Amino acid sequence: MNIIEIIDKKRRGLTHTEKEINALVSMMEAGKAHDYQIAAWLMASCISGLDLDETTWLTQAFVNSGKVLDLSHVDGIVVDKHSTGGVGDKTTLALIPLLAASGVKVAKLSGRGLGITGGTIDKLESIPGFNVSLSAQNFVKQIKQIGMAISSQSGDLAPADGKMYALRDVTATVESIPLIAASVISKKVAAGADVIVLDIKYGRGAFMATLEDAKLLASTCREVGKRLNKSISTVISAMNQPLGCAVGNSLEVLEIVKLLKGEGPADLEALTLKLGAVALVCAGAQPDVETAEGALKAHLQDGSALEKFRELVIAQGGDPYFLKDASLLPQPDRVLMIPAKEQAYVADINALEVAKAAKMVGAGRLTKDCPINLGVGVLLHKHIGDPVKPGETLVELYADDNDHRDAVEVLSKAFSFSPEPVSPQPLVDEVILGKILAKRPVVAKG
Repeated sequence: MNIIEIIDKKRRGLTHTEKEINALVSMMEAGKAHDYQIAAWLMASCISGLDLDETTWLTQAFVNSGKVLDLSHVDGIVVDKHSTGGVGDKTTLALIPLLAASGVKVAKLSGRGLGITGGTIDKLESIPGFNVSLSAQNFVKQIKQIGMAISSQSGDLAPADGKMYALRDVTATVESIPLIAASVISKKVAAGADVIVLDIKYGRGAFMATLEDAKLLASTCREVGKRLNKSISTVISAMNQPLGCAVGNSLEVLEIVKLLKGEGPADLEALTLKLGAVALVCAGAQPDVETAEGALKAHLQDGSALEKFRELVIAQGGDPYFLKDASLLPQPDRVLMIPAKEQAYVADINALEVAKAAKMVGAGRLTKDCPINLGVGVLLHKHIGDPVKPGETLVELYADDNDHRDAVEVLSKAFSFSPEPVSPQPLVDEVILGKILAKRPVVAKG
């Protein structure tokens, strides 16, 4: 099959066959299709679109290009959660121990931060000694032993997606909902979990700018998952102001510890409980979302979720004493306080600008190989709707000893005010559950 014919067909807005999609991916993997040819097809697909059949075939081709993690010998239902990325989004770190405390197995493969979003793997590397690179064998072994594991994503899971994404990133073809769905779902299917929960964010601090786009991406992901026999649930959440208070690696780890003690920010706790409840219901562990949220809340209050987090840290070589002594985590050289200048109400906090300020002090990276400062970041004292007085601290900037006047200016301008009280937008806009699974029978060993 000729790569030029495949490109031309999509350029003319025609629909591919499954054979053509498989040939495209195979030629790319074998080096028989040049990068500029794949880039041409990506642009044609971005403009002409891919229907659900094409998207499903592309997803399956990505999965088939590498290994699929075998979790069939793990007793019970295995859960995975993925976020499309946001500012201060640290829910994964709380969900893993929360779900494990509820008796549900969790298999989580995560990535590093790039752009405005923080990476879960970077955050975990703030913990002294924490091993973020488990082998597939040890990953599965740990799930069997303590009910949970988290590791960096392996290059042999859906490698064709990695190659195509690298081209999308430099050819202005990232913003295609079918291509996004194929990329996300292929990695989740290859990771082997039974239940997949997607937190799809929209707003200034998210990849999806509008609620309409977020809903379209959510429905596409659910339908592709259904066709590939995977239970995929979607939660659509707002990302106009940062989630929680902390933006930055060690700062976010500390905020999760507070959450697991039942002392975390209300918005972070609410979203974490919602995502966890959806996972429990789809895993057949709870009858409905409301009951599941109550059960998860109890694990925050009785200390069992915090103990599970401690167990996770120890299992992966981390030093658990940071739970009592925060100074063991990476620290900034100095903390800059940014005060309010008037008596008013916080009307808006631009999440994108907060992320930019955090990156300016070194909390994020410009390229995948760029080193980051794990101890710096931003800590919000106020959220939308909160009253402020002159001189009262709005936000803290954790920084090194360099000149950070530009970051302070960006952070100051991220806030806007109103003389009248302002209500923040709802955090969660839509929750749609996937297939409810019965508990998988125990697989005989030996």
